Amino acid sequence: MNNIDDLKAIWHTAKTDSLPTSNEMLQLIRKFRNQKLKNKWMTIVASSLISILIIVVLFITPFKMLITYFGGGLTATAGFLLAATNIKSLKRFYQLDNCSNQEFLAFIEQTRQNQIFYYRKTQIVIVMLYALGWLLYLYELTIGHPLWLVGVYTSAIIYLLVMWFVVRPRYFKKDVEKLNATRQRLEKISEQLK
Repeated sequence: MNNIDDLKAIWHTAKTDSLPTSNEMLQLIRKFRNQKLKNKWMTIVASSLISILIIVVLFITPFKMLITYFGGGLTATAGFLLAATNIKSLKRFYQLDNCSNQEFLAFIEQTRQNQIFYYRKTQIVIVMLYALGWLLYLYELTIGHPLWLVGVYTSAIIYLLVMWFVVRPRYFKKDVEKLNATRQRLEKISEQLK
């Protein structure tokens, strides 16, 4: 009986200040879920509206060159593809409601894997479609003015290169760091609870 009393005494003296309460854990999960859902919905709405706007412009503006329609079509396709990839992942986030720490850790790991796949495969396709479509779309608008052609295409290519080689990797790294911080915090909590 003495051993049980000793264990109880040790148990009650253990410092648990660094452990979050169950409510804090639920808030962490809800905050993560709501932030991701908000970002996904904003991306879906914005990319869909821009694609619809491009299609409307293609229908109401009488362009002379087929290349302009092709460029606009590629740009609209890239926007719809971006919306579709985000719609596809919405289901996972809506299912993340009441879950244990281990289930949330598994969810975070799956999110990390999806993030890497998106960065290495899906985003490349979307950006290439968008860039090619945008460059083709601008051709008819600038072909009659050589200075405009050089200026617009130089600016567009510089913009695309900066987005591809500077902004894209930074955004990915920032997202990975955020996800890893959340995962490490949960792993630390899970280890302390064992």
